[in-house]
Amino acid sequence: MRVQSPPVIDHVDTAYLQTLLGYNARRAALAVISEFLPRMARYGLRPVEFSILSVIRHNAGVTSRQLCDALNLLPPNLVGKIGALEKRGLLVRRPHPLDGRAQGLHLTEDGHGLMVKAEATAAELERDVASALTAAEHKTLLRLLQKVYKA
Repeated sequence: MRVQSPPVIDHVDTAYLQTLLGYNARRAALAVISEFLPRMARYGLRPVEFSILSVIRHNAGVTSRQLCDALNLLPPNLVGKIGALEKRGLLVRRPHPLDGRAQGLHLTEDGHGLMVKAEATAAELERDVASALTAAEHKTLLRLLQKVYKA
């Protein structure tokens, strides 16, 4: 009995995968992350730390609970991140003015300076990775993605 050789694939068909939102969102995310990681390495920031510090920069006094809700993080995961960022001198905790049990998170001067640079780098990265999109397409893409995860 003669065994057939497997077919030689010269073109991989991903047409079905390309119809899936999750597949496309993941591919886009990987493209952005592959650029984000080396650009943010100079600031010692990974995506989660960048997000945490950005939210604090734009919401001085935000609580850990509010941060968890805004970034969809679990409290135990946030505790270590906050501690590490505090140890680096990028943020401080201060008593919350309305809730005696809570602490507000604030950037230090160093944290603010770092985030001004890091957010400028993130804006440049966004321009680079979205260069194939028009401004209107970029705005629409953001709106549509947010519609999926805020649904």
